[in-house]
Amino acid sequence: MEARIIAYYLPQFHPIPENDKYWGPGYTEWTSVAQARPMFKGHYQPHIPADLGFYDLRLPEVREKQAELAREAGIEGFCYYHYWLGNGKRLLERPFEEVVASGKPDFPFCLCWANHDWTTKTWKRGSGGFNSKKMIAEQLYPGEEDYVTHFNYLLSAFKDHRYITVDGKPLFLIYDPYNFRDVSNFIFVWRRLAKENGLGDFYFVGVTNSTSTIKRGENGDIHRVLPNLKSSKVVYEDILNLGFDGVNSFGKFRAEMIYKGKYMRLLQLLLRTFFNGMKVNRFDYAKVIKYYFAPEDKWEQVIPTIVPQWDRTPRVGSYDGVYVNAKPEYFQQHVEDALQLISGKEAQHRILMLRAWNEWGEGNYVEPDLRYGHGWLNAIRKALDKYNNY
Repeated sequence: MEARIIAYYLPQFHPIPENDKYWGPGYTEWTSVAQARPMFKGHYQPHIPADLGFYDLRLPEVREKQAELAREAGIEGFCYYHYWLGNGKRLLERPFEEVVASGKPDFPFCLCWANHDWTTKTWKRGSGGFNSKKMIAEQLYPGEEDYVTHFNYLLSAFKDHRYITVDGKPLFLIYDPYNFRDVSNFIFVWRRLAKENGLGDFYFVGVTNSTSTIKRGENGDIHRVLPNLKSSKVVYEDILNLGFDGVNSFGKFRAEMIYKGKYMRLLQLLLRTFFNGMKVNRFDYAKVIKYYFAPEDKWEQVIPTIVPQWDRTPRVGSYDGVYVNAKPEYFQQHVEDALQLISGKEAQHRILMLRAWNEWGEGNYVEPDLRYGHGWLNAIRKALDKYNNY
């Protein structure tokens, strides 16, 4: 079986009342993208879409074209970010609901529950410093009744022939397993519901940084720890012990700490939390990306993440770093390295998560742009062809 690349997909490209209220009428991801400006000499901003333009995801022809481009690049399917805030509260649900209801595009999909608060710093930096925030929609976990309602809302998607499976089980990712205190019970309830509704079971995956500064205690409390750059064993085992079948590892913090020095990077993050106006941190893409994978990413249960580029300045200004010199040829090498990393796994588990298909506001996307055209997509196709013909 060929390697499997699944792309995270952001549905934030159509207006919703919550964004209209806090950011102004018509706000979408494109608003921040179009307003971006260079923050240092040689900084490439704004990033402008090519083939698809500044699209609106309410249009089915846009979703069809996205699927066509992804299929041509060898991407298996999209992993839609899914916002369920508890008590039936949903956000950005329209595109995925229409994909399920219409049966189009005929392209595989799965879901990642983006279980985090929506605040005034979620999509844009606040004027009072990055820590200044107001709650837009709080992520709640009301309990088992809500877990059942949540499951039933998604049941038609899970039964759809397009839904991506691992070992014959629907793949469901949880973005923040750490702060979901009742996550083990949630997994237990959903496994029971899966059996009762003919799904058999789920393949649950917890998303985590491969190097973490937080650790979850047995009672669910979170406390700070010094990151371990040599091994991710404890981090991954903590996730698996919660009842997950797999881990989606994200190597950004690990790579940047190795690149800058652990304590220097921690100090930079601390200072940027409390002070505005600091210079943008820069990381050379070809160099920092070499440190993205931890030794334990070879584990059977671990799904590594590949990243084409990174620039969150449209959303957060100087708070986060920018990957300079990100080019399709360097990304292709990154994908090739990742494919080699997973080559020894069982066929169903040779999976890479692509972060992301269309995170334009974070500068990590592979959709065509004016600067490189189809370069990011071609890099994936070339890497896969090389791997599959090896």
